[in-house]
Amino acid sequence: MTHTPVDQADPPTPHRDLHSEQGALRGEHPGRAENPVIKVADLAWLEFEKPDLDRAETFARDFGFAIAARTEEALWLRGTFAGPPCMVIRRGRASRFIGPAFRAAERTDLVRLAAATGHAVRDIDVPGGAKSVSLLDPSGLPVRVVHCGEQLPALPEQEPLLLNFGTDHRRTNTTQRPPREPSRIQRLGHVVLETRSFLRTLDWYLDTLGLIVSDFLFLDGQRRRGPTMAFIRCDQGSLPVDHHTLALHLGPGTGYVHSAYQVTDLDSIAAGGEYLAERGYQRSWGIGRHIQGSQLFDYWRDPDRFMLEHFADGDLFSCDLEPGWAPMSASGLAQWGPPVTRDFLGANPSPAKLREVITALRDDNELDPARLLGLMKAMSS
Repeated sequence: MTHTPVDQADPPTPHRDLHSEQGALRGEHPGRAENPVIKVADLAWLEFEKPDLDRAETFARDFGFAIAARTEEALWLRGTFAGPPCMVIRRGRASRFIGPAFRAAERTDLVRLAAATGHAVRDIDVPGGAKSVSLLDPSGLPVRVVHCGEQLPALPEQEPLLLNFGTDHRRTNTTQRPPREPSRIQRLGHVVLETRSFLRTLDWYLDTLGLIVSDFLFLDGQRRRGPTMAFIRCDQGSLPVDHHTLALHLGPGTGYVHSAYQVTDLDSIAAGGEYLAERGYQRSWGIGRHIQGSQLFDYWRDPDRFMLEHFADGDLFSCDLEPGWAPMSASGLAQWGPPVTRDFLGANPSPAKLREVITALRDDNELDPARLLGLMKAMSS
């Protein structure tokens, strides 16, 4: 459904550039569905294909994953928290993202989802076993909804450092010496996806999986055309959950942008980053603190150029908070930190990127020349 605001102008607001509890104009997208098919509980894992599982495992260990299972054809990665794995990497001809898997709150949710979508509930090969319904979102991306038979047990944690604040001295007669070692991943936090059919794809996730929007971003001077990015969380009622489990943005591409993995604290991010740099990996952007979501962040590229994020200290929202609205801009991505890089923005020119843009403008989707120019302006502002 397309939502067009009645008020056309962008009124001045003290909440500009920040999450706002009353950010919407009359008639704008409500950010949630009235009667979704189900309400998923969380993101379960992400699925990739790569030709070299040994290289993938080396990076995974350096980035801070533990190995849940390894066969000749698949590598399952996990964090320290109890629960499902974070990621599966299957052997394939080329490196590519397959899609996300969301965790159903109850087994009966799979039955309801299968009946509503005309798909079957099937067994899938996961450590501990699982049932799954396989779908396609409007962008053509495979999306699983799963219910796992057994949870992986918790692993030892990377303990947070005890900090002194002003006159609050919790640490005395001892020094701080965080080891330079991999950041120990605790869990999968979120995935960011790009789509040429933003509103249709957004509504699908809200209507089908019961996700709700935390924050909308819009292009300067084009708010009346609706948002072009959404930070979306799970709806677990009064239980506070991550500010976003999924983020979607309009663009010429389709699919994976980055994924984010929670670690203990800022020292874990920084020391783990030093460890990665010493081993020759490329930092994409960081360290800093975001605005939408407030996370401390640090972005890295794996050997196949996929972007992964270490994060800590993110916002938690219950279902009561309504969506905020803010203009999209590169400068609005962080409260503090180094200037955002062209690599992070995906703004480095290449023949493949040019072909992607030309194809997107030729196809029937939500990206037109005005939208494209607005996006380019936002990423340089």
